[in-house]
Amino acid sequence: MKIFLTIWVGELISNIGSGMTAFALAIYVFQLTDSVTYVSLVTLLAYMPTVLLSPIGGIFADRYDRRLLMICADTLSGLGLLYILLSMKFGTGGIVPIFIGVTVNSVFVALMEPAYRATITDLLSEAEYAKASGVVQIAGNAKYLISPAIAGLILSVSDISLILLLDISTFIITIFAVAIARKQIQKPTKKEAHDGMLKELREGFQLIREKKEVKSLILIMTLLCFFLGFIQTLTAPMILVLSNAKTVGYIESFCAAGMLVGSVMIGVFGIKKNQYHKVLFSAASLSGLFMAFAGLKTNLFFISAALFLFFVTLPFINTCAEVLLRVNIPNDLQGRIWGLVSLLTQAGMIIAYASCGVVADVVFEPMFQKSGLLVQSVGKIIGTGQGRGIAFMLILSGLGMILSMAFLKKIVVFSSQRE
Repeated sequence: MKIFLTIWVGELISNIGSGMTAFALAIYVFQLTDSVTYVSLVTLLAYMPTVLLSPIGGIFADRYDRRLLMICADTLSGLGLLYILLSMKFGTGGIVPIFIGVTVNSVFVALMEPAYRATITDLLSEAEYAKASGVVQIAGNAKYLISPAIAGLILSVSDISLILLLDISTFIITIFAVAIARKQIQKPTKKEAHDGMLKELREGFQLIREKKEVKSLILIMTLLCFFLGFIQTLTAPMILVLSNAKTVGYIESFCAAGMLVGSVMIGVFGIKKNQYHKVLFSAASLSGLFMAFAGLKTNLFFISAALFLFFVTLPFINTCAEVLLRVNIPNDLQGRIWGLVSLLTQAGMIIAYASCGVVADVVFEPMFQKSGLLVQSVGKIIGTGQGRGIAFMLILSGLGMILSMAFLKKIVVFSSQRE
């Protein structure tokens, strides 16, 4: 556990830096273009390469030293951020360097994520998975919990260049932490030969097809990721219309504190072994309800409370899904399976990122402007003007999540139900 915590500290610091950059870029791009489409496009480019390349990263994680992969990935991913920073300082600026930089960063993160997840299985016993999942989520959620407030404060006194510089510096700390941990871990046995990437990927897909529990989880998490992609992309522009960057940062950090509360609840009370699937469906349905509430009002306190409760549910969803997956996947296949699971489930987010900005700008926002289609109906309930089309999309997404979970609960099967 000590070695795991060393790596965890490094990832915590890295996630804080990454979260600051993600928040600052969303604000910067929205203020530069006044377009949700460009915000969602930047988010898509920062995310899609990681998802598409994660199966390859997973194969590498099964073949090679997982800690060394993490060091290399962290080092190289910083090049994308450095390119954005140099373009802002010495180049022409604009939106294109941001597209290029976040894409480069995302490509190398694809090597890191499967290695990091597989490393957890290397270092811990099955009895420690749930507790470790809560701790891991605290580090992962730091980009939502701590980063927005820090980034918002920095943007009120400086500009995005300082945030990019700070994020680049966090990679050094992360690399150092992983390097220390690597020295304390027995060097993995080198395999004499490999079967080839395509064959290994086929083996991974074959395992997924054979495991009904894994297929069920992938279906559930794909839909959840789709709806989660909407709230991740649309929340900042919706709140920014009602306030400023500093306020948005504080609100996002407060709301994300819900993930800390959820993680602590899991750490203190735990989840019974045969209750993971029930908790998963219950938490997912509640998250949809709170997402819908977030779009009902323009009052910042009401929005903050709804989003806070939404984030409370996420650690329960993530923990249940991770534990159910880990106990159904052999350790020697953990890397490639996590890569494939990431590709299949997070395809939902890619679809959301690719579509929600255009849909917001072209379809829903005009409906709530003067003489818009929904001004005299839905507009009387949730308000009209800029940002209310985005709010209506959140309401529809939340309702969609609730209905999806009600339907899937009747058709999926988990091994825990047969115990």
